[in-house]
Amino acid sequence: MADLHKMMLGKPTLLQSQFRLTYTMILNLLRVEALRVEDMMKRSFSEFHTRKDTKVHEQGISSLTQSLSSLPEVENVGQLSDLVSYYAAVQELTHTRAALQKRVMESVNGLKALSAGRVVLVTNSLHSNALGLILQVSSDAMSRTFTTLVLCERQKEEERPGAQRGAETPTPEELLSTRVFLPDGPCSHTVEKLKAEDISSITVKTLRINAERIIDDYNKRQMPRFKLDPPGQAVTKATQELLRLAESNPDGITPLDPVNDLQLKDLDVVEGSMRVRHLQDTLLTFTCAHSPKFTQQYARLKQRMLIQDELERLQYLISDQSLSLLPQYEQRINVLKTLKYVDDSCTVQLKGRVACEISNHELMVTELVFENVLSDLPPEEIAALLSCLVFQQKTQVTPEINTSLQQGVQRIVSVAERIATLQRDCGMNESVEDFVAQFKFGLLEVVYCWARGLPFSEIAQLTDVQEGIVVRCIQRLDETCRDVRNAARIIGDPVLYAKMEQASMMIKRDIVFAASLYTQ
Repeated sequence: MADLHKMMLGKPTLLQSQFRLTYTMILNLLRVEALRVEDMMKRSFSEFHTRKDTKVHEQGISSLTQSLSSLPEVENVGQLSDLVSYYAAVQELTHTRAALQKRVMESVNGLKALSAGRVVLVTNSLHSNALGLILQVSSDAMSRTFTTLVLCERQKEEERPGAQRGAETPTPEELLSTRVFLPDGPCSHTVEKLKAEDISSITVKTLRINAERIIDDYNKRQMPRFKLDPPGQAVTKATQELLRLAESNPDGITPLDPVNDLQLKDLDVVEGSMRVRHLQDTLLTFTCAHSPKFTQQYARLKQRMLIQDELERLQYLISDQSLSLLPQYEQRINVLKTLKYVDDSCTVQLKGRVACEISNHELMVTELVFENVLSDLPPEEIAALLSCLVFQQKTQVTPEINTSLQQGVQRIVSVAERIATLQRDCGMNESVEDFVAQFKFGLLEVVYCWARGLPFSEIAQLTDVQEGIVVRCIQRLDETCRDVRNAARIIGDPVLYAKMEQASMMIKRDIVFAASLYTQ
């Protein structure tokens, strides 16, 4: 019954697209002028989730374009000539600070520093540079929270006039200010569960506290019957210590340096720290902040830039650049251009037309044909060497082969290594070793003896591979021989064409190609 319940009401298996870009697919689509590879990718199931809202995005683009055209123009003359540059610097500083603080909060040393008793600066929708005292850190790594005692006014912070002004028109002084929040009237406190982004700075200060007693006391006073009770001694002491710190350090408390104090030596952290310092120095050089029209014009620019950013985001989502398969397509195109399968304008060349005729390992087969690896060999040796393209199993038996086949194996491995190295240079993830390892030569002796006319009972003794797999591999080998024969026809090589015809006839005999429901 439990199995039936799980089958009918359980979580369904996620559908995953099996669409894969292949060289043959790309080359065939490039030969058709009416179709683009990007259009094919858009229609694939792998892009369905990103393309299903295209019409909605197009409507949004139309609406945003109209809104953008109706906005008043932004003045950028005189003192306001560097307003756009100032806006860009403010945005970059904000994002760089946030990214740097995120790395600090996610680091091991950062979490160690955020133990109970650590003094931090809290900045969110309710607090601005308010001193906080870490009481407890949750163990949930995915959505970690920090239970913190925060210093605040006795009245609610959101009721204070002008609490959000700095977010609308940030002046250099406001952005560079490290002044901590100091209550104007009676001091109060609150205990909040903060997220990592709410903590703007980890200071060097720590206090000795009884965290559990503070949390219990605060939770107790949230109950209606104890709401009017005065704070306990532990809470009062901690609040007074925070207030004393705020009064004695009005210009800010020294924060822990990510590189020197927390020992974060990652390149991103070091560069982020240097970039923040550079941007802070740059802010003081802008003249727009001294203009009497700065507040009004900055608000106009911000409104215009927000709409412009959203417009660019929607345009990107409906463009080819948002395709998840586009990087892979560009990597494969670079491989094809380097190997001269297509020219710089993506017109398919002779090697590309040959590769279109190959159903499996198209680059490998095409390179073998154009490098004359097969032309000088007898048909039975050609068939034996091509078996590496269809045999996928592992075998413990090492085939006994002649010198000519050994040299052929070495040339095939050399071609495979060259292709794999080129793919790595073009950005593809597959390693050279993995690419070369997919060509297995375990049936070399078996196919060679079969092509020379030995009975199946004898060749079955030459390997530990099951007979059914041997039969299937030889059948697939015939398809590969036909592909190479077609390639020889396209490039005009009658010698190779005749040898591939003969090789196909030599392996296509007896029980291996007998009519069967299991193999046909």
